[in-house]
Amino acid sequence: MQLGMIGLGRMGANLVRRLQRAGHQCVVYDQNQATVQQLEGEGAVGAASLEDLVAKLDAPRAVWVMVPAGVAGRVIEELAGLMAPDDVVIDGGNSFYRDDVHRAEALAGRGLHYLDIGTSGGVYGLERGYCLMIGGEAEVVARLEPLFRPWPPGWRRPSGPRAARAPRRPRSSATCTAGRPGPATS
Repeated sequence: MQLGMIGLGRMGANLVRRLQRAGHQCVVYDQNQATVQQLEGEGAVGAASLEDLVAKLDAPRAVWVMVPAGVAGRVIEELAGLMAPDDVVIDGGNSFYRDDVHRAEALAGRGLHYLDIGTSGGVYGLERGYCLMIGGEAEVVARLEPLFRPWPPGWRRPSGPRAARAPRRPRSSATCTAGRPGPATS
């Protein structure tokens, strides 16, 4: 399956890497073209602009926006102006949920779909996986479901029956304080 990714910071770039390991094709864009070129060297298709990214994707398109919440609205608005009906815009960042509700309504008026996917995993997500909190139309989520399979923790790499799960983090020696302040640290 194919996905466009806008925003290739530590999480965006690693989301692309994880998808590519699972055999998906990614078309990538970032203002920092050095990052785009690095991912091209790893098998992604690079784009020099949002227009170029949209042009390189097959319809119906799906584009994941992984940028800081403060610029997400502007990027999504610009992207939406380049997309066609039945395309999907995915906000994978940390946007305020009411902003997502308004964006979904505005994009629906243009015939576009919108998914709000909270993404957790940080820089360790490449090896350990990402937790996804997916909100949007059930039919659109089902259509894109193959893209979501490689991201959850414990996903097995497609290298045969002996593929190992990502190693678990060591258990903490801390105890749950259930609402009580934890121990002071120095």
